Amino acid sequence: MSDPVFDYIIVGAGTAGCLLANRLSADPKKRVLLIEAGRKDDYHWIHIPVGYLYCIGNPRTDWLYKTEPAQGLNGRVLRYPRGKALGGCSSINGMIYMRGQSRDYEHWADLTGEDAWRWQQVLPDFMRHEDHYKLDGGTANAAFAAVHGHKSQPGAGGEWRVEKQRLQWDILDDFSQAAQQAGIAATDDFNGGNNEGVAYFEVNQRKGWRWNTAKAFLRPTCYGRPNFEMWTHAQVSQLLLEPQADGQPRCTGARVWTGSQSVDARLAAGGEVLLSAGSIGSPQILQLSGIGPADLLQSLGIAVRQHLPGVGANLQDHLQIRSVYKIRPPRGGQATLNTLSASLWGRAKIGLEYALRRSGPMSMAPSQLGAFTRSSPEHAWPNIQYHVQPLSLDAFGEPLHAFDAFTASVCNLNPTSRGTVHIRSRDFADAPLIAPNYLSTPEDRLVAAQSLRVTRRIVGQSALARWQPEEFKPGVQYQSDEDLARLAGDIATTIFHPVGTTRMGRANDPMAVLDPHLKVRGVSGLRVVDAGAMPTITSGNTNAPTLMMAEKAAGWIRQGL
Repeated sequence: MSDPVFDYIIVGAGTAGCLLANRLSADPKKRVLLIEAGRKDDYHWIHIPVGYLYCIGNPRTDWLYKTEPAQGLNGRVLRYPRGKALGGCSSINGMIYMRGQSRDYEHWADLTGEDAWRWQQVLPDFMRHEDHYKLDGGTANAAFAAVHGHKSQPGAGGEWRVEKQRLQWDILDDFSQAAQQAGIAATDDFNGGNNEGVAYFEVNQRKGWRWNTAKAFLRPTCYGRPNFEMWTHAQVSQLLLEPQADGQPRCTGARVWTGSQSVDARLAAGGEVLLSAGSIGSPQILQLSGIGPADLLQSLGIAVRQHLPGVGANLQDHLQIRSVYKIRPPRGGQATLNTLSASLWGRAKIGLEYALRRSGPMSMAPSQLGAFTRSSPEHAWPNIQYHVQPLSLDAFGEPLHAFDAFTASVCNLNPTSRGTVHIRSRDFADAPLIAPNYLSTPEDRLVAAQSLRVTRRIVGQSALARWQPEEFKPGVQYQSDEDLARLAGDIATTIFHPVGTTRMGRANDPMAVLDPHLKVRGVSGLRVVDAGAMPTITSGNTNAPTLMMAEKAAGWIRQGL
């Protein structure tokens, strides 16, 4: 480690942190330090798309968090994966590229009073790093380019690669047809502002390999810059704070545990610490540093440096309700992954296809087919999302079932339930208490019941009749709202989208942790740039919106805003 004085100290080399490091180190006059608690992304399963199966639940790449028992899940505890390696969650996530809906960003602007968060104002930030396959080769789909905000010539893309999936499955094709028969139109673009429709997801891959943010933004660009430094195996234990003349603290650096000693990384005059440790890690670090709810901090013997009751509050997540249907493949029909992977020949075929063409099941994202629709007609926008898979299992990490089946997971895009992330001790090595409080409101329980009925309506269409689908979970004997909501609690799990725990807001919002430019209220020299800053969860997968937020923050920082 060199002389530890920097203009920017970025905590967390995940989705947001890698982009921030790239953008801020582009100024050769600024010294940038990127700190990552995990290892380099040199584990081979990070890069093979299906390798998420070996990364989640693996201490080499995952923080191994678990939730507190949840009443809405009938007392169940869930595994709560968070990436612990270069690339963060982009090294272990589902690789799905999804911006969300335009209404999400209009709502953010209304909540924060900052028009820069409106849909038309965030589009350039998405586009600044997006490299979309539809714009390859010098000819673009004009309608696609217009909707997506492209003003430059096709082929002049950014670092973040978006491609079609390199697989196809008969049962997914027929589910898509059934969805259309049920009134969900086909779409060829989930990212134009209203993602209603059914289609295969687009993914962050390059030629059949996972494309994480370490590849996109760190290598080789940052590694070749003399003003850039990176520490791995380095966990921030607390922020360094010094009182100012006005009595408020200023962040002057970070205390880092290297595994053998503590090292203080300090800011140069006028510098900033940028917390990008994620919706779990960032509130944990703030609380350990004395920034958060005073009663919590005092109960643990931590001196209160800035009372911000919203730190660790407002946790939101997408809870996916996993309906499983047994099927009988028709004569000549394609088996599901359950039985295909059960034989030595099937596994050899899967491996050979990937080795030769980088396609097939080893190239697959955790979910392949997507759909956005309404749980009931009164909703003005799609409020539920499907992730459909040609496989089934009792729980993530468990073996696949021995019979052919598909899973139609559905989540409430805009849950009203709110949870918390709170440290349990003064020890930075202790995992925080994570309590998402899923299905804790009548509204969420009603949407859960309604969404299971939408699933049944789709599966009941003629397009799937040749597969003879039979509802395995939750079971056709459950029909009432009360029964379906209770059974949803038995079969639902996180889809890994925690946000909101350090949310931004207006100056008169007592629960807002950040101002609209992501600065921590009452603490100078400190911002939070990750999904925790979202005031409300986006209507879809959260990786792309997090990158957009980092892009916007980098622009503000360079402008001194």
